[in-house]
Amino acid sequence: MSQKYGISFSWKRLLGISGLKGKISKKTGIPLTKSGMEKKIGKAIIDILLGDSKKK
Repeated sequence: MSQKYGISFSWKRLLGISGLKGKISKKTGIPLTKSGMEKKIGKAIIDILLGDSKKK
C-alpha cells in the first residue's frame, strides 16, 4: 500500500458537486449517498413495525 501524506485531491469538490449534493439533500430530505438511503429506509421500516412514538 502506498502512503499518503495528508494531501488529497477531489475533482468533485473542486467543481462543487459535493456541496451541491449536500444542499439538494438538505432541501428535499432525501439522502443521495448509499449509506444515507440505507439508514433512512431502515428507520422507516422500524417505525412501521414498532410504531413511531414521536408522532401522536
